Amino acid sequence: MQIIDKTQMLRKPDWLKIKLERGQDYSLVQDQLKASGLNTICLSGNCPNKHECWSRGTATIMILGDICTRHCKFCNVTSGQPLPPDQNEPVKVANSIKALGLKHCVLTSVDRDDLSDYGAYHWAKTILKIKERNPGITIETLIPDFNGDLSLVQKVIEASPNVISHNLETIERLTPKLRSKAQYQRSLLVLEHIAKSGLIAKSGIMVGVGETDDEVYQTMDNLLAVGCRVMTIGQYLQPTFKHYPVQEYVHPDKFAEYKQIGMEKGFQYLESGPMVRSSYFAEKHINVSLK
Repeated sequence: MQIIDKTQMLRKPDWLKIKLERGQDYSLVQDQLKASGLNTICLSGNCPNKHECWSRGTATIMILGDICTRHCKFCNVTSGQPLPPDQNEPVKVANSIKALGLKHCVLTSVDRDDLSDYGAYHWAKTILKIKERNPGITIETLIPDFNGDLSLVQKVIEASPNVISHNLETIERLTPKLRSKAQYQRSLLVLEHIAKSGLIAKSGIMVGVGETDDEVYQTMDNLLAVGCRVMTIGQYLQPTFKHYPVQEYVHPDKFAEYKQIGMEKGFQYLESGPMVRSSYFAEKHINVSLK
C-alpha cells in the first residue's frame, strides 16, 4: 500500500470547494437512516455530495454490511472479514424507504467474495421486498461483478430494477493499480449482459488518477460497444493518506468537454463534473430509451 507524505499531496483548487447545505430533508434522511441501522455509501464512501442529496431527500443505501472483502486503493469503505448477512435487511431497507417516502432509490453493496453466491440472492430479495412495500417506486442498483458469474448477475436482472449500474472505476491501463480483484474486460461483460437483458446499463469512472483524454474516450467507446447508454465521470478524491494519490485535479472545462464528446458518441445521459458520483441525479437515468 502506498503511503503519501502530506506535503506531496496536491492542493485542492477552488472549484472543489463544497457548499454544505442541510435542509429539513437532510435531517429527515439522516435520522431515519440512523434509526434503521442501515449503511449508506454516502457515509462509508465519504461521498462529497451527501449534503446535497440528503437535502433532496435521497440516499444510496448499502446492503450486505459495511465491510468489503476487497481492498481497492481508491475506496474508503472498510476492508476485512465481514459478518454474515442480516437476513432481515431486505425488510428493514424496504420499510425505511417507505418511511422516507422515496419515489426513487439507489442500492449498492460491498463485495462479498466470502459468500457462495457473492450476495446475489440477497440482492434479489432486497429489490423484491422494496417493490412489494413501495408500489410504483423506481430502483437503480449499483452492483459488484459477482466475480463474472453472469448467472448471478441474472438473479438481479430477474428482480427487475429499472437501472443496473456497474462501475469500471477507471480506464483499462490503470485498473490493476486501483481495483484489487475486478477486471476491466470482465466488467464490460457484466455490462453487456445487463444491456442484452433489456434493462438500462450504466457505468462510471473517476479521472485525475493518471489517465489520458484518449483513454477516457476509448473507455466511452468500450461502454457504448456493449450497450451501456448512461455514464458518470467524476474527480477522484483521495480518502486518506494511505490511498492512491490524486495525480491531477481536472478542470470543470475538461469535464464539460467529456460530456459533449460522450453525448456526441451516443450516450443518452452523461453526468460529468468534479463532484459527480455514480448516483448523482440517478432519478433521471430511468428515462433512457432502449430502442
